[in-house]
Amino acid sequence: MRKFAAIVLAAAALFTACKGKGAQEAASEEEAALQYYRTDRTYDIADVEMPPLGNEVRNVIIMIGDGMGLEQVSCAWVLNHGKLNLDRFPYTGLSRTWCTNELITDSGAGGTALAIGQKTAYSCVGVAADSTDAASVLVKARQLGKKTGIAVTCHFADATPSDFACHNEYRYNQDDLIADYVECGVDYLSGGGTDWFTNIRRSDDRDIMAEMAAAGYTVARTEEQLMQAGLPVIGILSPDNLPVAKERGDLFRRTVARGLDLLSQGDKGFVMMIEGSCIDDWLHGNDIAKAMEELLDFDRTIGDVLEWAAKDGHTLVVVTADHATGCLTLQDGNLDEGLIGVHFASESHNGIAVPIYAWGPGSDRFTGIRENAEWGQLIDSFVK
Repeated sequence: MRKFAAIVLAAAALFTACKGKGAQEAASEEEAALQYYRTDRTYDIADVEMPPLGNEVRNVIIMIGDGMGLEQVSCAWVLNHGKLNLDRFPYTGLSRTWCTNELITDSGAGGTALAIGQKTAYSCVGVAADSTDAASVLVKARQLGKKTGIAVTCHFADATPSDFACHNEYRYNQDDLIADYVECGVDYLSGGGTDWFTNIRRSDDRDIMAEMAAAGYTVARTEEQLMQAGLPVIGILSPDNLPVAKERGDLFRRTVARGLDLLSQGDKGFVMMIEGSCIDDWLHGNDIAKAMEELLDFDRTIGDVLEWAAKDGHTLVVVTADHATGCLTLQDGNLDEGLIGVHFASESHNGIAVPIYAWGPGSDRFTGIRENAEWGQLIDSFVK
């Protein structure tokens, strides 16, 4: 009863305060607390026909929108006037993201669960909950003779690419994570972070780019070099993350297309992880404009992948998130105008289940509500 009485008193106080200010003034204050945004880069979604569900799956493409919950997708849908490439996915489910020692996960544990099919502890990358190294789906693919690839918008020392290629019990042991790329065996790598490969950010004197070259990789420092290189190749195209979406234009889409072109030249198929990494960064900063431009660029990239996969006919495409970020709510806007008004309640992650989308052969198995590690196991089951 005391708790109930306190709630009633609080509600009465709020009502009195609003009444004292006047309804119009209170409403204007609430509206002023919202961030409004409209993009000038709307686009048409891919016009594709999905291959038969029973086709053999030769290739698996895993696409991760970092921080991309249903609320972020809903905002992007309004901005693009009620259409996204994600709308093309006929099979959807929900993914629970908690990790072994925290209810609210991070990109280390969240991405690792998808990569290895096991839940792990907060801040772990590429290791099980007991800190032992665990093989990702890319390692399994390589052991089967398949090609493997990673394309991201972040720097390579960030959690998600490391989840699939490296091993460490702490995601911020970044010197060690970058060193792991030398022997990771991934055929196609594209992202940013030259500073992390040299003593600009390293605490030792190792030149990891030189070590990767000695291991047989072409080290591409520019897009032109990446487009001319064969496999294995690592494209490190910026000092840190790639430029923000509006500045980089279609760079990310082109690096993904180059990866698909090179990886598909093998005769046993491939597995590729593609991440819209910086959606999360701007959600942490509560910057709706930059977060939405990253998400819309990710969705355009999804459209490119679907067009490629439709022509191939033997590719399973799975899109999901490692977690949601920002406690974002869509509170105002206009669908016809492509306008949103949003409120952030946090600068951190939250524990709400995130969507998972599947398209292509085998996609009908991606329905229901499962743990993120179970989705990782399901993805792994198609790599054979």
